[in-house]
Amino acid sequence: MSHTEEGTAASAPDDERLTAVLRPVRAGNGFEEALEQILQVVRLGLVPGGERLPSERELADRLGISRVTLREVLKVLQDQGLVESRRGRYGGTFVRPRPQAPGEDELRRRIKDVDVEDALRFREVLEVGAAGLCAAHGLTDEQAQRLRTALARTHDAPLTEYRRLDTLLHLTLAELCGSPTLTAQYAGVRATVNDLLDCIPLLVRNLEHSQRQHTALVEAVLDGDADGAREMMREHCAGTAALLRGFLT
Repeated sequence: MSHTEEGTAASAPDDERLTAVLRPVRAGNGFEEALEQILQVVRLGLVPGGERLPSERELADRLGISRVTLREVLKVLQDQGLVESRRGRYGGTFVRPRPQAPGEDELRRRIKDVDVEDALRFREVLEVGAAGLCAAHGLTDEQAQRLRTALARTHDAPLTEYRRLDTLLHLTLAELCGSPTLTAQYAGVRATVNDLLDCIPLLVRNLEHSQRQHTALVEAVLDGDADGAREMMREHCAGTAALLRGFLT
């Protein structure tokens, strides 16, 4: 598989989007862990359909693997129809646009082995902890601006983009808490939660409520109100959990 890495005209992901997920893999399982991480990048929409993944050089450096191993990973993703390789000056490896929403049978098949309660509880523990840590430790001006920008993008999002940008807001908060381990665990559980969310309808009333909670949450974090941030995040997670339980269990 050929990959042309240098190109400036094609879209490239913001570095901040990927920091939460891409990290050096452990020795011994380099291929498997690299595949897991790049799959998370695709599943979470950190690089939207039609946009280019970072260059092979950058991905290999981020993951701490050889470019030979990386090409094996990318070959698997291409074989699965998740990415495609383009040649030429503006070539590279591009995420393929996701197909139209799968049918209910396909969605149910995708989550049939998921322990919904376990995923929801683990998600709540991680998110509440991250929110409290961000508020308690404080954010730099640059970090605070990143959080405000992620929030603003959810407010401006069309329905078709809402869940992806909602994911990016929550991932940003997880990353800013200062625990790479927590961030990595959250990225994994969030991918599972997104599979669950794909099985239920987007409800405008719920999205409006979520946006108010997002705003209150970010304000609590920026004000250094750790108790308020934890409580708002707990309430926010509980709302999502109630919908998922109602539709899926």
